[in-house]
Amino acid sequence: MRINETKEGCIVELIVKPRSKEFRLAVEGEDLLVHCREEPVKGKVNREIIKELLRLFHKQVELVSGFSSRNKRLLVRGAKKNEIEALLKNC
Repeated sequence: MRINETKEGCIVELIVKPRSKEFRLAVEGEDLLVHCREEPVKGKVNREIIKELLRLFHKQVELVSGFSSRNKRLLVRGAKKNEIEALLKNC
């Protein structure tokens, strides 16, 4: 997984797979895949990812880059790298 710790929190890099049957997270090699139910129209996927990761991490989540791309970078404010890794391994 590509997770970088910064002074604001952690930057998590992920790859989005839209139009899935259910929302789920999967780790394949070094990549974190996010399977989303929504279609990539008018930011629906971005809102779904932020909502679900907020529920998982219990911390503020912001999209930093990749607004219209499948490759996204999210900032999880106030999180430590080991916290994020532990939560993602349990998924």
